[in-house]
Amino acid sequence: MAAVTPESLLSELEMFGVSCEDDSVLDKMVEQCICNRIQAAGMVLEWVAYSSTKDGLKLSMDTLEQFEHEVLNKKNKSRPVFRKEDNHNRTRNIHDLHELVKAEEEEEILLDSYSTPAKGSQKRALTTPEHPQSKRSAALKASPGLLLSPASFSPSVTPSQKYSQRAAKGEVVASFGAVQGTRWVGRRTPGVGVLVKLLEEPEDSLRCSYKYMFQRLRDVRNVLTEKIEELGESLRSHFSIEEFSPVSLPAQDSITVLGQVCCDSNGKLNAQSVLLEAGPEQGGQQVPVDLSELKEYSLFPGQVVVIQGMNTTGRKLVASKLYEGVPLPFYNPMVKMEMDEEPVNVLVACGPFTPCDSLSFEPLLDLISIIARDRPDVCVLLGPFVDSKHEQIEKGQVTETFDAIFSRCIESILNGTKSVGCHLVFVPSQRDIHHHFIYPQPPFTLPNLSKDQAQRITLVPDPCTLLIDGVTFGLTSTDIFFHMGAEEISSGTGSERFSRILKHILTQRSYYPLYPPVEDVNMDYEKFQSFGQMPLTPDVLIIPSELRYFIKDVVGCVCVNPGRLTKGQVGGTYGRLLIQRSAASDDGKRVTPCLTAQVVKI
Repeated sequence: MAAVTPESLLSELEMFGVSCEDDSVLDKMVEQCICNRIQAAGMVLEWVAYSSTKDGLKLSMDTLEQFEHEVLNKKNKSRPVFRKEDNHNRTRNIHDLHELVKAEEEEEILLDSYSTPAKGSQKRALTTPEHPQSKRSAALKASPGLLLSPASFSPSVTPSQKYSQRAAKGEVVASFGAVQGTRWVGRRTPGVGVLVKLLEEPEDSLRCSYKYMFQRLRDVRNVLTEKIEELGESLRSHFSIEEFSPVSLPAQDSITVLGQVCCDSNGKLNAQSVLLEAGPEQGGQQVPVDLSELKEYSLFPGQVVVIQGMNTTGRKLVASKLYEGVPLPFYNPMVKMEMDEEPVNVLVACGPFTPCDSLSFEPLLDLISIIARDRPDVCVLLGPFVDSKHEQIEKGQVTETFDAIFSRCIESILNGTKSVGCHLVFVPSQRDIHHHFIYPQPPFTLPNLSKDQAQRITLVPDPCTLLIDGVTFGLTSTDIFFHMGAEEISSGTGSERFSRILKHILTQRSYYPLYPPVEDVNMDYEKFQSFGQMPLTPDVLIIPSELRYFIKDVVGCVCVNPGRLTKGQVGGTYGRLLIQRSAASDDGKRVTPCLTAQVVKI
């Protein structure tokens, strides 16, 4: 604040035609300026405004005291007071700091807009900025760690306009089961009685990172060969097939062959480009397949199939019958359900958790509010948490490290759900820019967790099979559904496309049966053989995708695409399920443990 002198006050008074010949009056005005932190120009403007309402009140000691009582003292009372000792005696929250900054900004803007430049000074033009912002305010918003708010996640504090203006919040867009009268509020004591763990034993699970980019083509070939032989054996025993014939051996009679579907070029598979590649036991060669005599078929590259047909020349197989795959059996829990056992409320959400035009993480904070409201027993959160496809990340407009952004994201989830006590499951994604870009993908590492936090967190790989209170969940954040949808061809099936693809995934017994994979998937086939296969058919398959959300019962498995929490600049969807271990029905048939499920708009 510039020093206020009697000369500067006198100069400002003369500009408004106010005469003052008493030095004591000027000294009194200087005292008032200092006590009330007002510049000379602002003091004179306040006096002129006050005296004009009093029919040209003369400037004197008495009128100055009256002016101080009626104007200056009232302004001081309305201004928030922050004493110096408060810095040491109490901790300010973010709201107090913003109130202080806002009050000072308003004062600075008012004084700057009305002040008259002194003679010979080089003050800026008297214009009001469209978005005034003081340096202190900018520093406050940029300082990290004050509060787990959108402003603390990144330098970008501008919220997404389209996301904030979204409509139909909380609207249910897909349902499964009996949803009438369902209460979507956790009924159990927080964190008590809900068992969450990987289905496989530790030695059979991907628990830590591994070295990759060392695989050889021979190793990839061995993995594919074993896959053909294993699935072929299950098909042979299920359909009572005596033996498989070589695919390229000429024969005048109908033969049954085993192989993997592939394309005859680098283009997309079509009805005229289908090849069948056999394993080493069936000759290891490729033969074109004529599908014209098949009444119905659904094929994709990498699919292991058994085909019956004619191959009179050894150069083309004319298919007459196609044997579909067989799913694995379901999980049979050793512990039976108690009669009074309550269902488990499971919430499922898939990233990205921020709109594409902002890193403010508003959708994540809204999801945390929903968790605090509904109090689910288990929350399954699938990546990406720090999306490599985000506009600001792709353009390098983030000054923080990706690990720091991820740590804050996890910290906000932990702190926001602490009162709920729900169990958290974190599934990584290959779009997580701070994590290993490999499939299968190892779980996240969170070394700084407290003991209480570690007890309610389960870190799992992608993909994995999870056991939640006796119910098996198949989880993958890789969009195999979208990848297969772009490659699958079909004719005459009469079935819905989504159901066909889901059935392929379950009957091929793999979380990623497509071969070759898309360019976005960096596959390690040796690890994929160990950790990318389904050990059984899950009761619930969580398969997030860019395609439209759905909930479908396919061969007894409830398949859920909860969608993504954000779709570009607008809000997306999340899923919620009620599950309960169930015994067989009276006729001995299996009853799905998923009582009801919904997909809801954020």
